Amino acid sequence: MASPSDVVLLISSHVARGSVGNRAMTFALERLGFTVWAVPTVILPHHPGLGPAERIAIEDRAFAGLLDALCENGRAANVAGILSGYFASAAQALTVRRIVETIKVARADALYLCDPVIGDGGKLYVGEALAEAIRDALLPLADMATPNAFECAWLAGATADGDLAALARLLPPPATLVTSAPSLMRGAIGNLLVTESDAILFEHPGIATPAKGTGDLLAALLLARRLGGQDWPKAAEMALSSVFEIVAGTAKAAADALTLPALQDSLAHPHAPINIRRMRSDRPPSGR
Repeated sequence: MASPSDVVLLISSHVARGSVGNRAMTFALERLGFTVWAVPTVILPHHPGLGPAERIAIEDRAFAGLLDALCENGRAANVAGILSGYFASAAQALTVRRIVETIKVARADALYLCDPVIGDGGKLYVGEALAEAIRDALLPLADMATPNAFECAWLAGATADGDLAALARLLPPPATLVTSAPSLMRGAIGNLLVTESDAILFEHPGIATPAKGTGDLLAALLLARRLGGQDWPKAAEMALSSVFEIVAGTAKAAADALTLPALQDSLAHPHAPINIRRMRSDRPPSGR
């Protein structure tokens, strides 16, 4: 079990305004007591979903230099967890593969969570070369992945969502949390945790809000709870409880960005109940 004083390396987008990407993840992890090293892949004024935005992609060589500098002189052994999210180029993903390999050699118990931010709504919103780099270079190194339903299907080579549990088991990580999965409850959102032997559906009421960044926040909290000693099912339950409370509070405040500072107690001590269903967990015929 990692100590909260251990380092978590975050690699994703940075926005000047809002609570998405590294900004949301850093706040959550530091609130839970972790030391964070946050490396941006791209810099934006705000989430593109809130309107057109100028972007500054970190140049590939500079990006590699930033990560190398953080991990040199034995510092790779300080890293207990790595979380990667949005990338600006395939070269960035390949650099992260090398860095994850370096950290896992220096520290055998380091955990890597890959949030494959590549698409939604039936289509990719990144270039195919980048999506393939995440699939082929990063997922095989990951201890946990958090794709949405479309991403899970695409990464598994399927043309439609199909049986999400079976598709998730075709992915290399030993555990996968499929976000925005179909729910059995009316008006609810599902998140499906899949391991080689189990499938658990977590459900909570859906709440309409323009705020972005819930996937980033969920990934960070999931990794934090796992590093804190919880198994993946309990880590998922606690992380989802926190996210639900924060989304509910953000909607109540009619805010267009997650109001993390005002709701930070929900990061540390969530109370919202999450419905949990154990699902049929047949393995696909081909296995992994």
